[in-house]
Amino acid sequence: MFYRPGTDDPKPPHSPFKAIVAPRPIGWISTRNADGTANLAPYSFFNAISDAPPMVMFGSTGSKQDRARGKDSLANIRASGEFVVNIVSRDLVDAMNITSGPYDAGHDEFELAGLQKAPCRVVDVPRVAASPAALECRLWRIIELPGDENTMTIGEVVGIHIQDRFMENEMLNVAAYQPVARLGYRDYCAAGDLFQLTRPGQK
Repeated sequence: MFYRPGTDDPKPPHSPFKAIVAPRPIGWISTRNADGTANLAPYSFFNAISDAPPMVMFGSTGSKQDRARGKDSLANIRASGEFVVNIVSRDLVDAMNITSGPYDAGHDEFELAGLQKAPCRVVDVPRVAASPAALECRLWRIIELPGDENTMTIGEVVGIHIQDRFMENEMLNVAAYQPVARLGYRDYCAAGDLFQLTRPGQK
């Protein structure tokens, strides 16, 4: 099949675009609003984009019913310039799913999902204590994208937390906590089938 997005071309009733671009890691973004209330929400348009300096991005699409523009995470980041990316492990999937709900601004999703907060060292935002790793970030830029309420938020990583139990031989054992990714529709996966490749010229 072939169709052109945004045209009258015949297309499947459920768009396959997000299923094609998969798996997509999940950025579980924690922020804090002006009155100090924490916010936590997952974004599957997420990835690392450089390593020196380390930088990450996440895309936000659409708006909430109780907010004229964008979503709570984006509003909090615009105001504070800070956020944290919490990594979702297989055993945190249910809690992550709870935090994906369209709750009114001012609700603390940590509390709704029964998650313990842990303090950060550089930014004034809580992180998910049970997350295998977390990235403290300072806002670099918010880029407005084409379409209705589409933005890309880019942050520089200024602090990295890793649970000691997932470090082996001074390397992160990703298979031990099985990071979760979005596949499209209602499908997810957890990393488990790992293999290694040596690039040409590498020793």
